[in-house]
Amino acid sequence: MAIGKESKTIQTGITLRHLERRDLDDVVQIDASITGRSRRNYFERRLAAALREPLLHVQFGLEQNGSLTGYMLGRRLEGEFGSPDPALRLEVVGVKPGKQGCGLGSKLLGMLEAEAKRLDISELRTLAAWREHGMLRFLDRAGFQLGRNHVIDCLVQVGRIVSSGEDKVLAPEHHHLSTEIDYSASPANDFDALARDRIDVRSLAPEDVEGMARVDRTITGRDRGAYFARQLSEVLQDSAIRVSLVAHRDGSVVGYLTAKVDFGDFGRAEPVAVIDTIGVDPGFAGSRVGSALLSQLCVNLEALQVERVETVIAREHVDLLGFFYKAGFAPSERLGFVKKLSL
Repeated sequence: MAIGKESKTIQTGITLRHLERRDLDDVVQIDASITGRSRRNYFERRLAAALREPLLHVQFGLEQNGSLTGYMLGRRLEGEFGSPDPALRLEVVGVKPGKQGCGLGSKLLGMLEAEAKRLDISELRTLAAWREHGMLRFLDRAGFQLGRNHVIDCLVQVGRIVSSGEDKVLAPEHHHLSTEIDYSASPANDFDALARDRIDVRSLAPEDVEGMARVDRTITGRDRGAYFARQLSEVLQDSAIRVSLVAHRDGSVVGYLTAKVDFGDFGRAEPVAVIDTIGVDPGFAGSRVGSALLSQLCVNLEALQVERVETVIAREHVDLLGFFYKAGFAPSERLGFVKKLSL
């Protein structure tokens, strides 16, 4: 993301509208002028996703005197990172060099806020690295505040080889925090073999959705079947970026990990895997299902040459944070920001 200082007078001839297929070349060109590299594949995937799921994606463009000058891409969240409330996530924003500092980014953000209110969504979220000073100033002026959630990440190799504690129940939820993870058993030294070889971990398939929803209901007390169905849809429609996994024991789903490979959100130049949700059936306490899922994810990511994996967890979810920290995760250089909206 790239925004300059917003102090100049807003110029005339501005049109705000939804992005269209014809805008792809202009968006790619503006982004390349900001980042120094072309990310056409990323923006092509985002456009295709928006066309498939228009209710989940918001993509705006800003024209000035008939020429596309800026853009903003967002996504509706309805279960990612364990949040029970919907939100709009600001993922990419760009303004053409030479046009920055004219308030155009604020115009785009205003359109995103209006869309959130239309959808009865009262919260905007985004991430930014602490070194992205221009973006931090933009978010500050726009009314964003530092979020309560922790952004944590690790190198894929570390996440694969470092031993993790025994898991009882894993899910980034505000329910049942006292029983999320059981550390009573001593951690094993053969993390890879013990976890992955004893648990049948495979890629998410259509027949797994019902089992995932069942496990999730046991953990959270809520029915999120529609959320998991959308996760499956993304797997089938865009397998290049989805790396979600399901754990089976005796023919039944006993755990899940939904994740994707992020090729450009939040201004990233290199691919990063993002874990959206992880959950383990409470009936399989101490069976290292969560360890098996995380271990297999890292093995798969190594094959894809993805070097880093990230997730977002609320700070009060101490047990879940402990699980990830034991697996090699640590605080990320990226920070989470939130803006509350009045409906």
